[in-house]
Amino acid sequence: MAFPAFLDTNVLYGAALADTLLRVAEAGAYRPHWSGDVLVELSRNLVRHAGLSLEKADRRIGQMEQAFPDASVTGYGGLVDGLRCDPKDRHVLAAAIHGGCQVIVTFNTRDFPPESVESFGIAIAHPQDFLLDQLDLYPRLVQDALQAQAATSQRPELSYSQVLARLRRAGVGAFVDEVQHRFGKRSDGAQGEGRRFLT
Repeated sequence: MAFPAFLDTNVLYGAALADTLLRVAEAGAYRPHWSGDVLVELSRNLVRHAGLSLEKADRRIGQMEQAFPDASVTGYGGLVDGLRCDPKDRHVLAAAIHGGCQVIVTFNTRDFPPESVESFGIAIAHPQDFLLDQLDLYPRLVQDALQAQAATSQRPELSYSQVLARLRRAGVGAFVDEVQHRFGKRSDGAQGEGRRFLT
C-alpha cells in the first residue's frame, strides 16, 4: 500500500506544484493527506494572494476533495497544545500524527525541528526532495504524470517544457534538472490522461 504523506498548505498553493504532487499521488506513489485547517488556509491564501475568486478557490479545493475523498484528517485538536514545533504549524503536525502520516511535505522545514517530530516517526521533506524520492522510486510514473499535466492543461495550455519551467519557478529546480537529465527536456509526445486538479 502507498505510504501516507501530509501536504502542508504552502505546497498546495502554487498551481503547477500542487498539480504535480496530486498527479503523482493519483498514480499511486503515495496517499495524500491534509486537514480542514489546511484547506481553510489554502482557500484564504488563494483569494488574498493568488487573486482567485472565492468561487474558484472553493472549486479547486472541491476537485482535490473529490479526487481524494479519504485525504482529510479530523479529530486531531487534542494533540495541538502539547507539540514542540512552531506554534503556527502545530495543527499540521497534530493532523499528520493523528492521520498516521510518515512524512510532512512543506517548504517550512525549519518550523519542524527534529526534536519535535522524531518521537512520532515523522520525517519532514521539502517538496523538491519529496519529488526526487518519488522519481527515484517510480521514474516512469512521475514522467507520465508530468506528460499528463501538460496534455490536460487549460487556460493556458502548457507544453511539457512549460510545465517544467513553472515547476522550476515553484522552487523544485533540482527535481526539474533530474527529470531533464533522465528523460530529456521535451516530452516523447505521449498523450497524458487523468483529472485536472486546478480551475
